[in-house]
Amino acid sequence: MTWLLPSRDRGPRLALGGLLVLLAVLLAPLAVTPASAQDASEAVLGRVFSGAGPDQVRHAGVTITAADEAGTEVASGQTDENGEVRLELPGPGAFVVALDVSTLPEGLVPRGEVSERTLNVQAGRTGNALFPLDETDGEGGVIAGGPGEATFSDKLSAVPQLFVDGLKLGSIIAITAIGLSLIFGTTGLVNFAHGELVTLGAVVAFLFNASPAGPGWHLVLAAIIAVVVGAGAGGAMESGIWAPLRKRGVGLISMLVISIGLSFIIRNIIQIVYGGGTRPYTNYNIQSAVDLGPISIVPRDLWIIILSTAVLIGIGLMLQRTKIGKALRAVADNKDLAESSGIDVDRVIRFVWLLGGGLSAFGGVLLGTTEQVNFNMGFNLLLLMFAGMILGGIGTAYGAMVGSLVVGVISQVSTAFFSVQLKFVWALVILIIVLLIKPQGLLGKAERFG
Repeated sequence: MTWLLPSRDRGPRLALGGLLVLLAVLLAPLAVTPASAQDASEAVLGRVFSGAGPDQVRHAGVTITAADEAGTEVASGQTDENGEVRLELPGPGAFVVALDVSTLPEGLVPRGEVSERTLNVQAGRTGNALFPLDETDGEGGVIAGGPGEATFSDKLSAVPQLFVDGLKLGSIIAITAIGLSLIFGTTGLVNFAHGELVTLGAVVAFLFNASPAGPGWHLVLAAIIAVVVGAGAGGAMESGIWAPLRKRGVGLISMLVISIGLSFIIRNIIQIVYGGGTRPYTNYNIQSAVDLGPISIVPRDLWIIILSTAVLIGIGLMLQRTKIGKALRAVADNKDLAESSGIDVDRVIRFVWLLGGGLSAFGGVLLGTTEQVNFNMGFNLLLLMFAGMILGGIGTAYGAMVGSLVVGVISQVSTAFFSVQLKFVWALVILIIVLLIKPQGLLGKAERFG
């Protein structure tokens, strides 16, 4: 008799069932590997370098090895004058690519003490292993981006480059934080599971683009699929979890705690399916930088900024020019008044979750192209998403955009003058200062209570 129930009552079941069917259809191609990929050989391309932009230095004579999952060395070689070495592999699979630190030039150490990379090399593909180096100060400390002692003028000259890097990071944070901010604005929920939507997008794109069991599709197509899956996951969360909880009168504090538990569940599921390694996509990994005056940028990063800007402008136009955008702003401003005006609040909230899930997945793909894919990447970005949302004005899309860009730029530019390990600290310091002066955030509206 369940089919006689009103369609609104069947919504949670239909949403979860639809998501499961969608995932089954999308994941079916993972069992198929293109036959054309079997004819090409597998390899790893390693690169060793220090510095950044125009000051980047490649290092020759550094030994890099590749070992299989059993720990057996299968290939070894030394970098050439371009700081690169190609290691031919016996076949597809997971390999640990290691840097022999004893062969590094004197005074240089692996950045972050990372001398190994775990790669999943697909049939007929070449994996990329990048090993950036930092200079030591002779007293056990590290000078990020060495070689050479940087003077104050050198630090100032690095600001334009770091500013562009900050725009790239801020754009990614903004895309992911918009959904988080709109969800809070329309429902009052602080969703700690939002970071897992970012990870989900990156992992789904990896499965279709770079997984040994995947179809090996181009990253652009894989990203489109990831956005669809992310939107579906966001809609399923709303219809299957949050909407029923709201109808039962569950408080926002209880729902916050539930979101924390949901975050742990999703993150661990992703870790079981994907694994704990850090892996790159097969496209847009190693590219030659383009010099634009004092700025050096690879085409991949330039496109990230362009695409992010286009998406942010599109979101702004949607909020201002479309019927659903105006309804969304009305619900965020005053839900009761919007409902009394004839706006379908539940429909608006479902749209927000679909939009937030899709944007988060897209941001996850962009983040994966710059920092590679890891099961914990969304959780690591969550603090910056909250910082950008609060700094710009909690609950507003425009505030999330502006605040996220400020967080990204401050984080990167601060590394010109202070340790790279403190780059996120300065963004949080700016957040505290702004909130002390303007508690509602940069674009938030002051509200009166009582």
